[in-house]
Amino acid sequence: MKELTKIKYWLFDLDNTLYSGDTKVFDQVDKKMSKFISEKLNISIEEAKKIQKNYFHEYNTTLNGMIKNHKIDANEFLEFVHDVDLSFLQKNDSLEKEISRLNGKKIIFTNGSKAHAANVTKKIGIEKLFDGVFDIVDSDFVPKPSKQPYEKIIENFKIEPQYCIFFEDIARNLKPAHELGMKTVWIENDEPWAAKYSDSEFINYKTKNLAN
Repeated sequence: MKELTKIKYWLFDLDNTLYSGDTKVFDQVDKKMSKFISEKLNISIEEAKKIQKNYFHEYNTTLNGMIKNHKIDANEFLEFVHDVDLSFLQKNDSLEKEISRLNGKKIIFTNGSKAHAANVTKKIGIEKLFDGVFDIVDSDFVPKPSKQPYEKIIENFKIEPQYCIFFEDIARNLKPAHELGMKTVWIENDEPWAAKYSDSEFINYKTKNLAN
């Protein structure tokens, strides 16, 4: 762990990383995606759910699949699916304390939107701790784990990869970061699609909770 004393750039995924997946916030987003697809394509929720999951696995995000196949308004999609109830998210004093102790730039790196990141971080009391948010709009709607957004966040924030560490709950999203020279931390969880590749060499560390 001595090598972590040299870290100057701290990248954090948002959903199910800065808050626990047990809160089921993303379950709401998931349902809103199905509803959006159902209404846009005039199909049943069941059919929409199948398309949603197929696009997620084929294009890395449902949004990416909808853009490529149906030419939807991406901003309309993001606004709709992130309009969710966050009232049950609690202020996390332990997480606030731990992130405050980190020296260097702290950046949120998400396949979601800046608005969603702002809403979530405000609810858990860490909105003032970050130097920036790099969202799906910043990546020109190219999602993790495509290499392009990793290269772009490095350029935008002038990151030195050898002094950077990335925290993420979806294991495969850590591979490009590792290939670019970053240290990687997988947030352990029981979702099969998120845990796939979690025993790979591109993962340097694992933790169950960022607050401890």
